[in-house]
Amino acid sequence: MTLDLNRIRAERIAKGMTQDEVAKKMGWKTRTPYAKRENGIVAIGADELINLALIFGYTKDDLGIFFNHNVPEKEHAAS
Repeated sequence: MTLDLNRIRAERIAKGMTQDEVAKKMGWKTRTPYAKRENGIVAIGADELINLALIFGYTKDDLGIFFNHNVPEKEHAAS
């Protein structure tokens, strides 16, 4: 599974929030730390992901919506 940064961005936009607003709710003084995470420059920590989910109105039980389920296809052995 990989974190779906597009989903995080989409949730922020759907809630009508700016990067600056989310950053402030996360406890950061500027939007830069949040923008770096949303753009994949800095990894989002587990605690940060939980806080983002709460900011967007989800519970920690809903965290699965923020992940892509990349399951590689099974390779078939040549006969």
